[in-house]
Amino acid sequence: MRLIAVGRFGRGPERALFEDYSRRLRPKLALTEVPDGHGAPAEAKRRETEALLAALPPRAYAVALDQDAPVPSSEAFAHTLASWRMEARDIAFVIGGASGLGKAVLERADHVLSLGALTWPHMLVRVMLAEQIFRAQSILAGHPYHRAGRP
Repeated sequence: MRLIAVGRFGRGPERALFEDYSRRLRPKLALTEVPDGHGAPAEAKRRETEALLAALPPRAYAVALDQDAPVPSSEAFAHTLASWRMEARDIAFVIGGASGLGKAVLERADHVLSLGALTWPHMLVRVMLAEQIFRAQSILAGHPYHRAGRP
């Protein structure tokens, strides 16, 4: 599994959290970072789109993160992730830059996913996605990390 994202992690707490969750995952979540696009917003988005598509393995099952996509529950995401694994293809999650994903990335995607309608810093989205993948694996393994419902 891999995550392809626009921008570079610094040495801050977001990176440490991402690495912590990534180490817990089987298989580990590999990170590929592409540079932020420069120039006018449309030009930056075009450059980011090209870089994301170039970094995406040709046969990968591409999952684009887009705020306008449906928002699954953690349980639904776990079962969806299990079905993607049955495809016998590498899974690649794609996170765009500040202007979102270009149309070509969304068209290439095999699935489009949202973590919610709230706006989050891109570095936190990486952490939130890694945590949800870990939660999904825990759900599928019957581990008590995920507690469905409320007491």
